[in-house]
Amino acid sequence: MIHRCMNAGVLENGKFVETKIGVPQGGNLSPLLSNIMLNELDKELESSGHKFVKYADDCMILCKSKRAVQRTLTHIIPFIEDKLYLKVNKEKTVVAHVKDVKFGGYGFYTNRGKGLLRVHPKGITKMKEKIKELTCRSNGWGNERRKEVLRQYITGWVNYFRLANMKDLLMVIDKWYHRRLRMLIWKQWKRIKTRFHNLMKLGISQFQAMMFSNTRKGYWHTAKSPILSTSISNDSL
Repeated sequence: MIHRCMNAGVLENGKFVETKIGVPQGGNLSPLLSNIMLNELDKELESSGHKFVKYADDCMILCKSKRAVQRTLTHIIPFIEDKLYLKVNKEKTVVAHVKDVKFGGYGFYTNRGKGLLRVHPKGITKMKEKIKELTCRSNGWGNERRKEVLRQYITGWVNYFRLANMKDLLMVIDKWYHRRLRMLIWKQWKRIKTRFHNLMKLGISQFQAMMFSNTRKGYWHTAKSPILSTSISNDSL
């Protein structure tokens, strides 16, 4: 089974590509085999008294000073390459302050001498791009399927980052997300007549519904309007 998984190959831009060296990235076996191959690295770091965190082949070693960093690099890189016969990615090997580090999508910061977790800005950008993709009207999904896929993705994302301090972040993202959904709904009501009747059903007066359904403002601008925010409330969303 291990042999077949390692030789299964990968899809790149819809085309099959053989994997002649290493484990296919993102494969189910990748984290497990990485932990097996790097077991000796764990023991070496522990015996040296280093504080470190590792997931699969991604490792972060914590040092108290730049001098300690250089000593660690001088010792650990030859250990990985000469004793474990593995190749260190020099481009991804960086020395940085903990506040500038990203690990597993998490960022780090200190407050009153205590280390805390946050969602790294790149993780936020990636999440918003994914939601944009899932709320795209051109993917041919019905509202029920889109609702289910969004629920699964958002629940998974929040659970993954549950260790981070992100209450304020989620409040900001929530406003953006609601506006994104309103824009999607407004796009679905593409005809003036449809917009007029739906606004009337949602309790908007006839005059306001007529005026608003004929607006020439862009979708994103319209999604923030008081009329759409009132008729398509957060509770209904």
